[in-house]
Amino acid sequence: MKAILKLFTVMSLFLTFSCQDDDATLESVAVPQNLTVSTDITTDGSGNVTFTATADNAITYRFIFPDGSSDVAPSGVYTKRFTKTGLNTYTVTVIAYGQAGVSTSQLIEIEVESDFSDLDAIELLTGYNPASGSPSTKTWYWAADVPNHLGVGPNNDDLSQNYFWAFFSFTDPFALNFDAASCAYDDEFIFSTTNGENLNYLYDNNGATFFNRSYASVAGGTSPDDQCYEFDTTSGGTQTVTLGPSESVVAPERKRGTVMTFNDGGFMGYYIGTTRYEILSITENRMVTRAIQGNDDFLAWYQIFTSTKPVQNTGPVAEEDNFPNLLWSDEFDTDGAPSAANWTYDIGVGQAGWGNNEEQYYTDRPENVIVEDGMLKITAKREEFNGQPFTSARIKSEGLQEFTFGRVEVRAKLPTGVGTWPAIWMLGADYQTNAWPAAGEIDIMEHVGREQNTVFSTLHFPENFGANGVSESTTVPTASTEFHVYATEWTETQIRFYVDDELYHIFENDSSKPYDKDFFVILNVAMGGNFGGAVDAGFQESSMEVDYVRVYQRD
Repeated sequence: MKAILKLFTVMSLFLTFSCQDDDATLESVAVPQNLTVSTDITTDGSGNVTFTATADNAITYRFIFPDGSSDVAPSGVYTKRFTKTGLNTYTVTVIAYGQAGVSTSQLIEIEVESDFSDLDAIELLTGYNPASGSPSTKTWYWAADVPNHLGVGPNNDDLSQNYFWAFFSFTDPFALNFDAASCAYDDEFIFSTTNGENLNYLYDNNGATFFNRSYASVAGGTSPDDQCYEFDTTSGGTQTVTLGPSESVVAPERKRGTVMTFNDGGFMGYYIGTTRYEILSITENRMVTRAIQGNDDFLAWYQIFTSTKPVQNTGPVAEEDNFPNLLWSDEFDTDGAPSAANWTYDIGVGQAGWGNNEEQYYTDRPENVIVEDGMLKITAKREEFNGQPFTSARIKSEGLQEFTFGRVEVRAKLPTGVGTWPAIWMLGADYQTNAWPAAGEIDIMEHVGREQNTVFSTLHFPENFGANGVSESTTVPTASTEFHVYATEWTETQIRFYVDDELYHIFENDSSKPYDKDFFVILNVAMGGNFGGAVDAGFQESSMEVDYVRVYQRD
């Protein structure tokens, strides 16, 4: 093995002048001098070469390699693995930089022997076909649709744990779909080759990368948690990847034996301060990698990638249904009390504030419930009444208008005020003999003043009730200033929830749930309680206005 000095040392000068500052001059800049480069070339066939560069007045060094890769080493010490099989000659450029950009460089020629080769990995990474010999490119993605696509475990000699995410993993598919990590699934990892031997890489993060919290400062962040940050990964163009033999603690039978090393700070998606990723396994459409965190060599991170971009199943698909037949309705076009043919009242405080620690006393007084100007108005008021600080109303179609399955539409404008809790909902008609939650509850719309303009739809039944009800929410920016149509479509197989005909919640119904029998409609405005929360001290009164209630059924 040999290292031969091929060219004389040359010096270049790059100076930036300012018309306001003192002029920089050649005499004031210390040019790097006496650049020397030594090499330590391994003889084990691994292809590893350690370069040690020294120069007077140098503050950093850059090594440029014939495969197009380069890297900076302020210490002047840098190890490179040359992967071309056999004994090969390489010309390496070493540049010593001083202050103000002055530099001195050398070209050296080395002979390196490498007996490591994993052409199959290059073919799998890039889709290269040796028969055609054409350049090839292949894009990989997070395998977001499979469990454990990101996890962490120990990097130690415990063979029972050091090959998988023994400490923690995101067990659910698409588990990173939360605000702090939402950028991750936009990542594209693009591998390419021109001849089946070289390997190039471009990481397109679409503008943002998911960072380990200990590296937030790299992106200018300060969050104490893992976080997506804006980060440029594409302006530098493609990077070179070299393949080498694995030297990890993982048992041979649990790994492929190949490590990818990315030049120029390249990495794969989750920023943990490393450029080396061991390939534990790879097929045409699946790759599992292991990487050691740069600032904590006790932690090994695992990622799973796929060459087919996963598409998240957003939930069950709405069934096509038609509800042409009007079963009953109330248009609230007769002033006075609500129609006795459709509505009756709940009066009082119920048991334990209607089971929710609510603070109102329900009445049938016109001050709290009245039909006027073509609208039903339910008004919650601050007033001492029968020991309660508020009054309101709750009307129901129990015993008058009960039905099984159909489409329920209620056009309403909601009250305002922190502590208000209006609701449009249905209860199983057998609740007196089949106590809640066994009777079943369908909340078509709930709103709380402390979360203004967010409406909720929820189902309560024996397996899921109270705070564990099956719930979804959506934003209605004008919930309290404009009328909106809140609707549910209820069938033997689905219960679907809409606002202004926009579907936002689907529940899969079946015979094991209590939604195959008569229910009735309830309209009310509660105050405070478990969901409504503390009432604003300045609250005086506010109303829910209802334009109509309509129930349709299928043919």
